[in-house]
Amino acid sequence: MRTTTDPRRVATCLSSHGSFIMARHHSSTRPPPDPELVAIADYVCDYLVDSEEAVITARYCLMDALGCAIAALRQAECRRHLGPVVPGATLPGGARVPGTAYELDPIHAAYNIGCMVRWLDYNDTWLAAEWGHPSDNLGAILAVADYVSRGHDARARSPLTMRDVLVALIKAYEIQGVLALENSFNRIGIDHVVLVKIASSAVTTALLGGGKDVIINALSNAWLDGGTLRSYRHAPNTGWRKSWAAGDASARAVRLALQACNGEMGYPSVLSTPEWGYYDVFLDGEPLRLPRPYGSYVMENILFKVAFPAEFHAQTAVEAALQLHLEVKDRLAQVDHIVITTQAPAMRIINKTGPLHNPADRDHCLQYAVAIALLFGELTSHHYSDEIASDTRIDALREKMRVVEEPRYSRDYLDAEKRAIANQVTIHYLDGAVASREVAYPLGHRRRRSEAWPLLVEKFERNLSGCYAEHERQALGDLLLDDSRLLAMSVAEFMARWVRATPPSGGPRS
Repeated sequence: MRTTTDPRRVATCLSSHGSFIMARHHSSTRPPPDPELVAIADYVCDYLVDSEEAVITARYCLMDALGCAIAALRQAECRRHLGPVVPGATLPGGARVPGTAYELDPIHAAYNIGCMVRWLDYNDTWLAAEWGHPSDNLGAILAVADYVSRGHDARARSPLTMRDVLVALIKAYEIQGVLALENSFNRIGIDHVVLVKIASSAVTTALLGGGKDVIINALSNAWLDGGTLRSYRHAPNTGWRKSWAAGDASARAVRLALQACNGEMGYPSVLSTPEWGYYDVFLDGEPLRLPRPYGSYVMENILFKVAFPAEFHAQTAVEAALQLHLEVKDRLAQVDHIVITTQAPAMRIINKTGPLHNPADRDHCLQYAVAIALLFGELTSHHYSDEIASDTRIDALREKMRVVEEPRYSRDYLDAEKRAIANQVTIHYLDGAVASREVAYPLGHRRRRSEAWPLLVEKFERNLSGCYAEHERQALGDLLLDDSRLLAMSVAEFMARWVRATPPSGGPRS
């Protein structure tokens, strides 16, 4: 059990049969809110987003996340999570779920949208001491914004606009990303969706009309939840929960925001209070480290998964393997061994040997993704299916792979000016020949934006196929790329354009 000598606690030693008992006395004086909570509330309420690059990037983030959400509707496992939690429990005039006809309360709508955005592991990514997917916050933001906007329409009040959504998105990205820069929750076994809950609870409270004090109350309750164990992301327990964990965090954030706006009390020293606070319970008494003020840095530097769905630490490895496909595809029998040189996070998260039990297991295996790219010259969500995984050549290649860390890659990964995610794939043949490719910056990196933008649009159109007709895909794409139209449009009107009577049950693969 942890003890502390915090001056706010008076300890008295009592002797009893030669032993000592610590009698702790806690002051009931309520302290001011922790400065970390105040900083987030101040940022959400006061910061003016004036970065054109951030707004442009946010539009692409919105486009990309919605495309990923629609593509996920083809997956039966994803569709099983959609709709009301109890059959028939819909809310006419509530929040819509894109690609469906569902109208739900904003809590469960956030869960639906969050599941869809994250399901294929194809949405954007942020990598630092902690990693995660800031577009996971879109589930909470869209659900609450649609719910509020439709309520305003019904009462003849000014609706929320899509500019409000993009600003909320920029701020949620920033909160999640800055908290991730030097705070590694994964090292203590807590899943990164804890930061989705924190960021979404703050921005959705503001969308609901809550001021700084209300935001602080919502945030304090979000931190009180502690954190979800990340066992479901790692062997031997990898499973579907990693695809709905973000939806779960989004829904919880919306619930806490609604409760705070309804007058629910907060807990001002939730982080710092001795013994029972977050710092003492989870971080050995160490406070959160915040190396930079909140602004628009994270949105400007976000990483997109442009060409294929794979855990982001594997993206450059897959790019390297794709470049080697033509070289190796007709020489598989001549391969002696393959060395994948990578960064420290990839070693910890996606370096897997042995059997892979389901698609969720396979899409978080570096060796599996590289093997697919070498064999097929492409990687789609279908390549994680049982049908493809039964190809014996995949595991035969995996057995020849060795994964090693390159310290320089790990340093460049954490360098704020580089944010590289390097991998190298080297094929050693039986006759001594060697073929190798290294990729330092993935296609979705800020350094490769001009290359990525047109491919992101193509990805969006491809992801919408099977759910929307060609002219509808074109209209939605044109809207998302048109600043003047999109920013001024009400959220309710925007969401109405995504309604579909029935979700697709299949269609072209992403």
